[in-house]
Amino acid sequence: MGKDQKQKNSKDGEERPPVVVIMGHVDHGKTTILDTIRKEKVAEGESGGITQHIGAYQVEHQGKQITFIDTPGHEAFYAMRSRGAKVADIAVLVVAADDGVMPQTKEAIKHITHAGIPMVVAITKIDKQNADPAKVKTQLLEEQIVVEEFKGKVPSVEVSAKTGQGVEELLNIINLVAEVEELTAPSGTAAKGVVVEAELNHKRGPMATVLIREGTLHVNDVIAFSSTSGRIKTLEDFLGRKITSAGPGTPALVVGMEQVARVGEKWKVVPTLEQARIFVQEEQKKYGEEREVLDFSEESKVINVVLKADVAGTLEALRELLRGIASENVSLRVLSQSVGEVMESDVKLASTAHALIVGFRTKINQSAAGFAQQMGVEVIISDVIYDVVEKVRARIAELMDEEKHEVEIGALQVLAIFRTENSRMIIGGKVSEGELKKGAKSQVFRGEESIGGGKISQLKIQDKVVEKVVEGQECGILFDGSARIQVGDTLRAYEIQGRQI
Repeated sequence: MGKDQKQKNSKDGEERPPVVVIMGHVDHGKTTILDTIRKEKVAEGESGGITQHIGAYQVEHQGKQITFIDTPGHEAFYAMRSRGAKVADIAVLVVAADDGVMPQTKEAIKHITHAGIPMVVAITKIDKQNADPAKVKTQLLEEQIVVEEFKGKVPSVEVSAKTGQGVEELLNIINLVAEVEELTAPSGTAAKGVVVEAELNHKRGPMATVLIREGTLHVNDVIAFSSTSGRIKTLEDFLGRKITSAGPGTPALVVGMEQVARVGEKWKVVPTLEQARIFVQEEQKKYGEEREVLDFSEESKVINVVLKADVAGTLEALRELLRGIASENVSLRVLSQSVGEVMESDVKLASTAHALIVGFRTKINQSAAGFAQQMGVEVIISDVIYDVVEKVRARIAELMDEEKHEVEIGALQVLAIFRTENSRMIIGGKVSEGELKKGAKSQVFRGEESIGGGKISQLKIQDKVVEKVVEGQECGILFDGSARIQVGDTLRAYEIQGRQI
């Protein structure tokens, strides 16, 4: 932290708990350290009450609170770890004494350095026979990390989560660094902070774990995010206990937003819901729609994808991992990304845009599953992230080897609307070009503008079910799709013809 920031912190503010993130290579013991601290430092009888993962929790050490951000350790969660460093005050860099500095260790150092926050090195697994803490400290020198033992400024501690050795010392150092940093929050200001985790709960609606950076957050406060807003109905601490307020440096679970917030976005308390909605509108205009093309190449084929996950953090992880599997010949375009079950609206979007639905740690509801099958939309869902990746990779390989061609086979002028249901219509019309076939994909045009797509599920001439209708004939059509057809629209039918290697 720079001199100016320290001076700012020391003025007219209240002391707040440090926010700590633990980072490092996969399997180097980050989760084990967090579990050990949680068991030892969360009041007895309460640690067992932690029944949900909200992305952050607090412990007490020597009469002082410490807030830990619990970010996933796998390399797929690159963005979450990076964001974790940016919202934290102190980073604990975990390096295993038997493995030493590894690729993710270097990545973590980069994030911490970029965030400009103090670092504490925790050398873990020192109980192992092949542990070599001295080697770790020497390797860190190559990354410009000089520990205090080598006359540097970075404190280090040797830890065994298995035996508990070094855990007390680690917490002591965190408290000491926090004291040196003079962490305070301005007094008397409206609450503001950042989103640590977010999800859609079937019973409670949109929920978010927020970290309060300034001010005090209360039940009934109006809260405005960049993506949504709402009035706080319920406020809970990390143990799931209902609370009426939460102060600076504290994580809290918030219920009452209109939609699911995005992980990492900032929020603030405003006086009224109207002001909150205006803020959201301004933020959305500022940042525009989130339709991201991953590793786009002008000459590449594009697979449209609709992403779904259980919570916002894993949604981001899924997107980041997919970023790494696109090839120079095939690009992935994210049309939509949201938390919760795969719904009919997701299937409608995928059908219209010929997109693939990719889900991680979520499921598809029964009606959406039937609709996806009906519309021929491919859905990939798994609780194992590498299973998801391999299936998407296989789809990419298929596209590289085979190119399907959509060929227009006919058109129909809509003359009548007989029935309109949620996701299907019965219409009547006259074939003006070519022929229409049962099962053909179709696009509906109003003038020159496409208003949506669907499928011709059934064709009838008078009361007789037929397989096709040719130019000049009138017919009735059972149309499955999201478009709302009107008299005067044109329905154009397509079929997949030929494959070229």
